[in-house]
Amino acid sequence: MRKADLVNAISQKTGISRVDVLVTLEAFFKEIKNTLGSGENVYVRGFGSFVVKRRAKKIGRHIKMGKALEIPEHYIPSFKPAKSFVEQVKNNVTALPKDEKEED
Repeated sequence: MRKADLVNAISQKTGISRVDVLVTLEAFFKEIKNTLGSGENVYVRGFGSFVVKRRAKKIGRHIKMGKALEIPEHYIPSFKPAKSFVEQVKNNVTALPKDEKEED
């Protein structure tokens, strides 16, 4: 499902215009990005948590040059689903299409 499909589904289920749903969804995404960018986490009860994770400084390798280089400490966004969300997915998803690589 793409963002456009999500907007259409919400619009049909709620009766709200697609433009209003799109503006609301974009505002939601922007607020999540801004909040995580300021170092705060976002908790949505029953859905999950958007959190900032710290990655420690480490030594990596530049494969083409064969040199070691230092990767500085950095922060990345992460999502942790709520238990009820995980259980709902476990109980409702019967089978996903098999990937061609799995058959080999």
